[in-house]
Amino acid sequence: MQHSGVLHLRNGGTSVVLDARDVPLPAIVWWGADLGDLADAELEDLAMAARPQRVSGGIDTPTALALLPQEATGWFGTPGLAGHRPGGRGFSALLCTRDLDVAEHAGQLTGVVVRAADDAAGLAADLEVEVTPAGLVRQRVTLTNLGDEPFELHALAPVFPLPAGADELLDTTGRHLRERSPQRHAFTVGTHVRESRRGRPGADASLLLVAGRAGFGFERGLVHGVHVAWSGNHRLLAERTPTAEAYLSAGELLAPGEVTLAPGASYRTPWAIGSWGDGLDALARRFHDELRARPHHPHRPRPVTLNTWEAVYFDQSLERLTALAERAAAVGVERFVLDDGWFRGRRDDTAGLGDWYVDETVWPDGLGPLIDVVRGHGMEFGLWVEPEMVNPDSDLARAHPDWILRGRADLPVPARQQQVLDLSRPDVRAYLLERLDALLTEHDIAYLKWDHNRDLLEAGSAEDGRARVHENVKALYALLAELKRRHPGLEIESCASGGARVDLGILEHTDRVWTSDTLDPVERLQIQRYTGLLVPPELMGAHLTTPHVHSTGRTVALDLSAGVALPGHFGIEWDLTTLDDAGLADVAQWVALHRRYRDLLHTGVVVNADTPPDRDVRGVVARERDRAVITYTQVTTSVTYPPGRFTVPGLDPERRYAVRVVAGSVADGPGQSPLPWTQRPVTLTGRQLGLVGLQAPVLHPGRLVVLELTAQS
Repeated sequence: MQHSGVLHLRNGGTSVVLDARDVPLPAIVWWGADLGDLADAELEDLAMAARPQRVSGGIDTPTALALLPQEATGWFGTPGLAGHRPGGRGFSALLCTRDLDVAEHAGQLTGVVVRAADDAAGLAADLEVEVTPAGLVRQRVTLTNLGDEPFELHALAPVFPLPAGADELLDTTGRHLRERSPQRHAFTVGTHVRESRRGRPGADASLLLVAGRAGFGFERGLVHGVHVAWSGNHRLLAERTPTAEAYLSAGELLAPGEVTLAPGASYRTPWAIGSWGDGLDALARRFHDELRARPHHPHRPRPVTLNTWEAVYFDQSLERLTALAERAAAVGVERFVLDDGWFRGRRDDTAGLGDWYVDETVWPDGLGPLIDVVRGHGMEFGLWVEPEMVNPDSDLARAHPDWILRGRADLPVPARQQQVLDLSRPDVRAYLLERLDALLTEHDIAYLKWDHNRDLLEAGSAEDGRARVHENVKALYALLAELKRRHPGLEIESCASGGARVDLGILEHTDRVWTSDTLDPVERLQIQRYTGLLVPPELMGAHLTTPHVHSTGRTVALDLSAGVALPGHFGIEWDLTTLDDAGLADVAQWVALHRRYRDLLHTGVVVNADTPPDRDVRGVVARERDRAVITYTQVTTSVTYPPGRFTVPGLDPERRYAVRVVAGSVADGPGQSPLPWTQRPVTLTGRQLGLVGLQAPVLHPGRLVVLELTAQS
């Protein structure tokens, strides 16, 4: 396709305009809403209108913000490339465009590879920019050392310029049992940086760094956000300069000396991915659409899962788990997962990690008898593993202390009584592949709950003392891919002491994430909402739990516990053998409700209403907008009594919807009259439901109701 020096990439309702004329590297003039068909002259004028002006006290030749900002062009902000030759030489490069390779679909440009080099510096780079069918913008950079000496790379990350008006930032922080806690900041001149140095994204990691107009919410407000598809150390950055540039950046965070390019060697960044929309729901929808369009996305119904951890902990026996499996099948469970405690020497969490053999003292006849029981009830069998970790009190650690990551002769500070194996070593990978492959070959195992229960410290090689996080992440991806190649149909969950490894890199190799170790539904409301900025419901593990929540001590009603879990990859974390027939019937009703709506919940559009903190309104609207499932939760007591109205976003404004309660209770309390619209079901248009709304039911704090909305012909 012929093009001028200004490129217009379009796909999925998104436009990216790149100005490649008379500049070392192209600059993004626009990223956001589709600008429609533009002639070359219009594109050139658009680019010219964005060119910076020389000002007093500034450099003589002002430069636009390039895809990869370089100091040699006059850039004073954070550089896109940082590194040097031995002795600190060659720290400044001037990569210049040599060629542009464009990609097109249906006659429209959708991507470009900018091939650039600096012969004097001995460096070449390929900068890839792609607009996907979902309207995401993906960027990555491949840097190659053309020189005769090694090049030590410190940082390499592309940028995503922001439109005018972005003056507020949103990111997330957190901890074990409370991941994805949102925080907002004014986007002022300067640099806002969020880094993970934990060897994994971490419970405190920000899935996204989002910029928008102050006050933006889930329903409305222009927002742009970036994510780095990488399961190790990373950096997200928002910067506003005194010369009015504002942009986001996302890339891997490299330890000193971690990537040193030998002559002829290359380093490729992870994909940095940008999304935008009118409101956070619209931004999230692009990620959800992109994931669902993957050929390897799990498209069969997500099996209702029972996990044994909070039911039995380490107290495993065939008799006890047989009884649990029978109860699980009776309530409609489709997958039964045996958690920690099945392998050699594992009577508590202080020993055994690394010794991936069935413990003969607990399972004298192996796992076969339990698997036969589970399969006999028509359920799949799953197994917990934590392959990347090792307990010092294990046969593996005693035999191979050199297999443990360390930065010095001494071991790193322990966490959870465990250390981390160096997967970058071929012998470590070979051992883990042999053990896991043997388990999967010898047993009918459909699912692995793959855990990663500690952050990394001093993650270096015992052989040469060099940092190894980068190589370990690559080795993990290769190990997961090989297991799936050998065992077609195997599903794997990414669990990392809860939700500490949630990213699009790990989701290329796994089939769901464990959202958090807390099953407290009140905590889960926020955790799941902000995890949902990136991850669609069918990839989020969400389980109902005991009335007395183990992680927080809170007492919760079943309707809250099950209703909050309802949209996700639904499951149960509860010793069902403690329930009577009535209790089992109640659980079975919620399982049946999830299975009834599962297809809608796992293919539809996620919506979140912007509500006061005392309540929560969220749900899923079918893509055809003919049905919706909405939950209303009374989180705390309301300032007003009754609490007033709530609205339902995302519906077809012209269609009429019949509204009815399908789960939970709006039963009358003392001195309380019936809620009128539950006594005589109402039919309202999507516009009316989105603007006028419904009177909220009077519920005790911590109660929930589920609504079904059905379009009327």
